[in-house]
Amino acid sequence: MLESIPGAIQLGLLYAFMSLGVYITYRILDFPDLTVDGSFTTGAAIAAVMITHGYSPWISTVCAFLGGLAAGAVTGLLHTKGKINALLSGILMMIALYSINLRISKVPNVPLINEDTVFTSVSPWFLMPVAVIVIKLLLDAFFHTDLGLSLRATGDNPRMIRSFGAHTDNTKIIGVSLSNGLVALSGAFVAQQQGYSDQSMGIGMIVIGLAAVIIGEAIIGGRRIFWATLSAVVGMIVYRIIIALALQVPWFKASDLKVITAVIVIFALVVPTIQRSWKQKNAARRRAAELAGAMTGKTGGGR
Repeated sequence: MLESIPGAIQLGLLYAFMSLGVYITYRILDFPDLTVDGSFTTGAAIAAVMITHGYSPWISTVCAFLGGLAAGAVTGLLHTKGKINALLSGILMMIALYSINLRISKVPNVPLINEDTVFTSVSPWFLMPVAVIVIKLLLDAFFHTDLGLSLRATGDNPRMIRSFGAHTDNTKIIGVSLSNGLVALSGAFVAQQQGYSDQSMGIGMIVIGLAAVIIGEAIIGGRRIFWATLSAVVGMIVYRIIIALALQVPWFKASDLKVITAVIVIFALVVPTIQRSWKQKNAARRRAAELAGAMTGKTGGGR
């Protein structure tokens, strides 16, 4: 069973960019962005098609990132300029990307067998940790700039930010765009690692990203941006390890992956709520006992 853990860690690093992207929309912008399910496939499709047409895998990966940026920007524009609900904007873009991705790849599945990828010359065990650390530190630095601080504050209190003269529409567009760029980057790496791009590989990615963010916050917390981005990365690795271990259980099948993911998310969401409720009840009982003790003492002193 433990033999599957190294592979799970490697997968966690490949999907870490996706969890960082989901963290930006879900935690920073408070934006329920379902574009993720489409932009993940967009990144994979762009990288796979460009590689099969002879382009450098590194350039193909950068173009996949740019494709994700564009998809996210459209979602942001639909929401801010088109005044469409955030959830509906993401759903509309996700649906549109299904057809766009088919236009890009022309076929549902693009194999990368015998093609040079970024992992041909560099081992995934070296490339992915370095890439994840670099992107994470760049994100941390960005969130400490004026634009990054405006983006963070937009999710907390957009009215206050507007009163300071910041344009929240622009910060939302930039945030959603950056998020989907990272998701597409993850899709490009995953496609090159598994050796193909598939039209259905993005289905359920938003749930996986949410699971990683929630698990990471439960383990590390996220009061400061450094720990928050780190928790998204660690959460994805832990999620992949949990999935790998769960699939080793004899009565679980590979087709149960989505159910396991849903159960993990439910568990991660419900347990902290139960813990908070239990602590509040205990605190209320203690206060009631202290108050009763104080009242008893006063009554006894009066006698």
